[in-house]
Amino acid sequence: MPTVRRSYGYRLNVSPSFLDLLDERRVLVADGATGTNYQEVGLEAGKPPEEWVLASPDRVVGLHREFVDAGADLVLTCTFGATSVRLEDSPLAGRAQELNLRAVELAREAAGERVLVAGSLGPTGKLFEPYGPLDHETAVAAYREQAQTLTEGGADLLVLETFFALEEATAAVEGVQAGSQLPLVVAFSFDQGTRTMMGLSPADVVHAFAGRGLAALGANCGRSLADTDLVVGELLAAGGGAPVWVKPNAGVPKMVEGRVVYEADPETLASHARAYVEQGARIVGGCCGSTPEHIRAIAAAVAPLR
Repeated sequence: MPTVRRSYGYRLNVSPSFLDLLDERRVLVADGATGTNYQEVGLEAGKPPEEWVLASPDRVVGLHREFVDAGADLVLTCTFGATSVRLEDSPLAGRAQELNLRAVELAREAAGERVLVAGSLGPTGKLFEPYGPLDHETAVAAYREQAQTLTEGGADLLVLETFFALEEATAAVEGVQAGSQLPLVVAFSFDQGTRTMMGLSPADVVHAFAGRGLAALGANCGRSLADTDLVVGELLAAGGGAPVWVKPNAGVPKMVEGRVVYEADPETLASHARAYVEQGARIVGGCCGSTPEHIRAIAAAVAPLR
């Protein structure tokens, strides 16, 4: 069934939903990296990409459009670090709602009606009590607020990505589901091989979120493609019923003549993505270091499997 999407500042739009597309196709192609691609065209190291949503909107639209042209079925908004909690110590403090609404608007400008817009929500950057200042209620409220705003802006689905701690991810899911009825994807970063920074395994993640009504569950970022190969196998073996989402980095980064270079070329990343689909993954794309050319190669590699 088509869904009616309310787009901030625009008319009502009707388009297929994320769940419709999962029903229709064996695989969906997600977009690639945000921050590393912005750095290639001038974002200073250490600057949050979200600043460009308000300061350089043409560049934000431009990258989204490159991914659309490369064959992505969905693009993620530039809102990974746009919870009010994460923004409170930045130049964008107090502007979370404005930032999230504008980011959806820019993504929609590039995506049009044939490509989905996924609202991105990342970790707050703070540890939970007793190891840090963040408590459950504050985290739930922050994610509820961001989810509500992204939904109001016209996102088609929401993606909690690059999580590593169960406490924060659980609070994030609670907050998002309190603030929105959009399909929700949850992805963890297994950056310690096949474990997250807090020691979670893929099976731990699957079991923790079983029965939570997720539209997809999986992994993004992480470490090497060899590690991601193992993570994907463990996610699929653990079952759980939710479609598996995989957006790995383009291999391991290295310093080459003063620049950070990711080792996997488009064909290499695409071959891994195709293997994930052949094993049972349903959504594949790229994370750090993945360019529009990487996504173009992935789209071509998985096209025969659709």
